[in-house]
Amino acid sequence: MIPEEAATVMLVRDAPRLETFMMRRNPRSAFVPGAHVFPGGKVDPADADPAVRSGATGPDDAVADARLDRVGARRFWVAAVREAFEEAGVLLARRADGSVFVPDPAERIGLEQARRRVLSAELPLGAVLAEHDLVLDLAALVPLAHWITPEASDRRYDTWFFVAHAPAGYDLVHADGEMVDSDWLAPDEVLRRAQARRIDLIYPTVRTLLLARRFPTADAFVDAVHDRWTRPDPWRVMNPDQGWQLDLVDDDEHRADDRASGFVMGMELPLGGIVPTVVR
Repeated sequence: MIPEEAATVMLVRDAPRLETFMMRRNPRSAFVPGAHVFPGGKVDPADADPAVRSGATGPDDAVADARLDRVGARRFWVAAVREAFEEAGVLLARRADGSVFVPDPAERIGLEQARRRVLSAELPLGAVLAEHDLVLDLAALVPLAHWITPEASDRRYDTWFFVAHAPAGYDLVHADGEMVDSDWLAPDEVLRRAQARRIDLIYPTVRTLLLARRFPTADAFVDAVHDRWTRPDPWRVMNPDQGWQLDLVDDDEHRADDRASGFVMGMELPLGGIVPTVVR
């Protein structure tokens, strides 16, 4: 089974230490039911539409293709922005004057209505941008990890993880239906709840949280991610066929994270097996 392309974005803020926005999937979902996840989902054909990317900030096509080692890679950035809008209600965009888009009270009403229509595929994201005279802020997102579910899985996804600051002034709220709960949480708190079997996590989420918890603030985390891209060989192989994560830790820290990730049942493998099993 060929994996479907997907994109996920870890939205972070300081309150005053690093927190990330997490949502709980509907327990009736076909894929990882009930798991706590970051906003994300499948790449849509419209995410590759040049009109949607017109004027967008961020890496150009050549840089994006080089970073993800595939042609047309900016579609993953677009998908991550769209999913953050659909599932968390935050639109990573800029106004015509270059300022970060934070909707005023009047805009919020129309934006929430547009969000529901984009989520139900009644309205393309490009139409929302045009209505508010916005361009995508793809520069806000930085690639953080790449995970592929194994061949034995019923559903397979080729997923790129990004990290981005959540713009100030938004009240992030999950979209009811596919998600049933959401909250801002410190990475250590999420991991503690999972270890206590109070919430469910999948392995890529665990590894992302283990990485993020090493940084005291969102600025420190995002700055480290940006900095790692300025140096050669940015990726650390987590599993030769299924997992790569930005190399932000030394070997001792990586081994410590390997040990810390062992609470995910069925994951106690030297390089970290990647199976969509949730913590129970």
